[in-house]
Amino acid sequence: MTTINKKLSIVGAGPGDPELITLKGVKALESADVVLYDALANEALLAHVPETTIKVFVGKRAGMHYRQQREINRMIVNYAETCGHVVRLKGGDPYVFGRGHEELEYAAEHGIPTDYVPGISSAMAVPGLGGIPLTKRGVNESFWVVTGTLKDHSTAKDLRFAAQSSATAIILMGMKKLPEIVALFEQYRGAGEAVAIIQDGSKETERSIVGDLGSVLALQQKEQLTAPAIIVIGEVVKEKGKELGRFLAEKTLAE
Repeated sequence: MTTINKKLSIVGAGPGDPELITLKGVKALESADVVLYDALANEALLAHVPETTIKVFVGKRAGMHYRQQREINRMIVNYAETCGHVVRLKGGDPYVFGRGHEELEYAAEHGIPTDYVPGISSAMAVPGLGGIPLTKRGVNESFWVVTGTLKDHSTAKDLRFAAQSSATAIILMGMKKLPEIVALFEQYRGAGEAVAIIQDGSKETERSIVGDLGSVLALQQKEQLTAPAIIVIGEVVKEKGKELGRFLAEKTLAE
């Protein structure tokens, strides 16, 4: 009789670029008997999975929940008990608005050994890859990472506190609430506060707009960016492209 070594690994897939996964994450995929992967996890990562591994898409997008969370929890336990090592592959970092810890707790309550493999969070990586530092000496002192939409589809209350601060605000899952978010931040920071929206960050399909709170809604209406996208509000947004601008200016003077 074959012994089943049941286990759950919650693995962060990173922001979208398949090369932005940790080595430990790749090793987990290589040893997986089952992979349950999300919509925000790049399917190219499945190339690290053995041919015999069961691969199941359990993605959820706003308004289009392919699998409900309770069903996913049951699948984790059932697959672990019948197949062995289950890798739950989640976009970004599973502990940053990813419900990863809820799934880990559920598995642990059912006697499944668990492991957590951090991922590169899109909240930190995507602005940086787009040329926006989250902090810069002399510009700001901190940053907030806030969800734009709560479970009941209301706007997150912490956004008001973020708006009243001088911190960089990185807002995830906020595109459907964009007019409300812009109005709130404009109330406290003024129409001239810089803002960027980055869709599909770190992927070949990435698109972005940069403006201020007074112009961003018109820009968004023109460009029609959609989720998944990250909203970045703060003076550090003005750093985007500065180095390129300096380089081109110096090159022109040299010539």
